[in-house]
Parts: sequence; structure tokens; C-alpha cells
Amino acid sequence: MQGTALNMIDMVGIGPFVVLPLVMKSIGGPHFLLAWALGALISIIDALVWSELGAAFPQAGGSYQFLKISYGEQRWGKLFSFLYVWQTLIQAPLVVASGAIGFAQYASYLYPLDEVTRRIVSGTVVLLVIALLYRRIDGIGRISVLLWLCVLGTMGWLIVGGLYYGTRSVGTLLSDAWTSAETVSPTVLAASVGVASVKTIYCYLGYYNICHLGGEIKRPERNIPLSMFLSVIGIAVLYGALNLSVASVLPFEKAANSPFIVSTMVEALYGSGAARFATLLVLVVAFSSLFAVLLGYSRVPYAAAADGQFFSMFAKLHPTREFPYISLLFLGGLAFIFSLLFKLANVITAILAMRVVIQFIGQAVGLILLHSRRTAEGKPAVNFPFRMPLYPLPVILVIAVWGYIFYSTGPKYMLSGMTVTALGTVAYLLISRARKWWPFR
Repeated sequence: MQGTALNMIDMVGIGPFVVLPLVMKSIGGPHFLLAWALGALISIIDALVWSELGAAFPQAGGSYQFLKISYGEQRWGKLFSFLYVWQTLIQAPLVVASGAIGFAQYASYLYPLDEVTRRIVSGTVVLLVIALLYRRIDGIGRISVLLWLCVLGTMGWLIVGGLYYGTRSVGTLLSDAWTSAETVSPTVLAASVGVASVKTIYCYLGYYNICHLGGEIKRPERNIPLSMFLSVIGIAVLYGALNLSVASVLPFEKAANSPFIVSTMVEALYGSGAARFATLLVLVVAFSSLFAVLLGYSRVPYAAAADGQFFSMFAKLHPTREFPYISLLFLGGLAFIFSLLFKLANVITAILAMRVVIQFIGQAVGLILLHSRRTAEGKPAVNFPFRMPLYPLPVILVIAVWGYIFYSTGPKYMLSGMTVTALGTVAYLLISRARKWWPFR
């Protein structure tokens, strides 16, 4: 239950509340629901890859361990796992910063904030999350369940209110979406949905958060896959219902141009007082997500450093509370800086462009390599407690889709993601030469 709670509060956060109008505006019609459906489909297929790897290798660090083992711990696996941790030092703080920036944006509904004050609010939120995480993991598990209940309660209230009091039925909304999609040429439809899906997938990211804590999960061969599928299915239902709820209450143009779309919806239904209360609940959800995100990512540099494959300072545990405090403080500190510097839409696209090639495509290819590995007797070299149906079709499909999403981020963000990877490769080569690692050994 605690693993599912961590996944779900990581996935929800501020994402759907700030991304929904961005998706509507980028597609320009009622068929914006297709982008959310595509995000759910990609997530459920990719969760099959994560489930096989997470159940087989339940260790702290998630993708770091998967990449290292898949590509060979003494050869290419050293490079790919190093690149993943290298990227985590940048993209993990970006994820936290995006949530903090969205938090400040919604806080502006309660009290008008100028640009400087918004940045102060977002930075303060990051500092509060760091302070709350500065403790042992057993206390964090109980906190996560409480925050999860807040997430479910908030989403439930918004969905029930919108669907019950909305002026348009679910059937009408779905019919409008289908009719709108038919009026667009297939090429334009595919391009627009692809660009919008960059934003919706951002809202689904986090279903694998439990893999980062694999070494701390009981019965990982069962609980890791189960928590991911429950998380993706549950969040897909919530997102779909939330989108229909908003669309049933607000006209399309008004919803697409509202920076506080949930608050605007509640205000239309119940008045300004209820809208302010709804905004407070959204802020609680956003804060809960930041809590889960920073918790999971703080274990990644620690796992790599404890393994001797990254900078040794990240391997330090707190002397009395036994958690990776250097990793937590570093990622949190960088997130604090990013929250003061960047804008939300740019951060969302940059996050995905940076992660797709090494993490998502990289470990999907790695899973194929693990399945092909055999012992001298011809038997499988790796035991997979969880096996996906129709292997390898889901893996091939997820590689193709992630490639399409990477292309949809646009040339600027594709270049920035590859630049970070290139710099990480240079850093690895310098370190490997000094330490006599592969390929210099």
C-alpha cells in the first residue's frame, strides 16, 4: 500500500492541474482527450518493462541498477549507468522544480503574486520538502499514506462535483472528441497529439518510483509490479474523469486559457469561497508529489556512489538516521536554484527530452539483452519473477513510442538532451581513465 501511495502522489502532483490547459491549447479541439489516452497507454506498456526489471533486481537506484546489469557491469553497463546518474543530477531537480513552480502558479489564485514573489514561494516549497524528508524511511512511509489520502480525496471531490453539476454529459463530450478528431487530417492529428503527449506523459511519470526504493520493499517480486499497475490504472481513471469533469463545466476556450483551471471550474460551480478551498487542496496535492519525487531520486546517486561507480560523497549516510543525506541535500539544493530560474512549460519538455534515450529506451533495449543472455548449459541466465505477456512485442512497441515522443519534443530540446548526454560521456571517460575503468582497463 505504501509503495502504491508513493507512486500515485508522485504521478499526480501539480501536473494535471497545470498541464490540462496546455494540452487543450496545443491540440485546439475536444479531441485533446486522445493525448491523455496515449499517455496512459505508453505508461502501462512501459510499466511491463519496469516490472520485469524491478522484480528481478529489487535494489536501490532503479534504472541505475537495471542499466548496469543489462549492459554488463564491467563494460557498457558502467557507461550507461553513469550517464543515468549524471542525468539524474540535472533532471531530478528539474522535476522537483517544475512541481514547485506549478505550486507557486496556483498559489497566485489565492493571493496575486508578481514574478519575484512567485519564485520566492517556489524556492520556499523546495526547502520545506527537504526538511520533511530529512528523516528515516519508516516515518516517511506513514506520511506518504496520509498524503495519498489527501490526493484521492481532492481528485474525488473535483471529479464528482464536475460530472454531477456539469452542463454537458460524458456521452456528448466523447462524441464531440470523436467528431473533432475526424475533421483533422491523420498527419496533423498524429503530430498534434504527439506534441501534446509530451505534456500528458509528464503527468504519468512516477509509476516506477517504487523501483528507486527496491532494496527497501518487502516481497518485491510481487509488490513492485502490482504497485505500478495499480498506480497507472488508477491515475488513468482519475485523469480521464478529471478531464471530462472540467470539460463538462467550462467552455473549451475558457478552459484552454485558464492558468488555474481547477479553481476556475470550482468557482463556476460553487463560488469563490469553494474555489479558494479547492486551490488549497491542489497545493496539498502538489506538495505531496514533491515529497515522493525527491524521496525516490535521492536514492539514485547514493546507490551509484555506494557501488563505487559515482562520486563517493553521495554514498554517505546520516550518522544517526541512516538515510543518504548528501544526495538529498544536493538534489534538493539544485532544485531550489532551478525553481528560481526557469518557467514551467520549458521545464516539462526539457525533463522528457533528457530522460527518453538513456533511461526509457536504454533499459527497454537492456531488457531484450537480458532475455537473450544464456548460461553455458543454454539455460536463461536471469530469472524473471514477473513475465510480461506477448514478449517481446510490448518492448519493441515501447521503444518505438518513446522514440516518437523524443522526436516530438522538438529540435531544441532534443539537442539539449543529447548535449547533457555528451557531457556525461566526457565526464565518464575522464573518470574511467583516472580509475582505470573500462575502456581504459
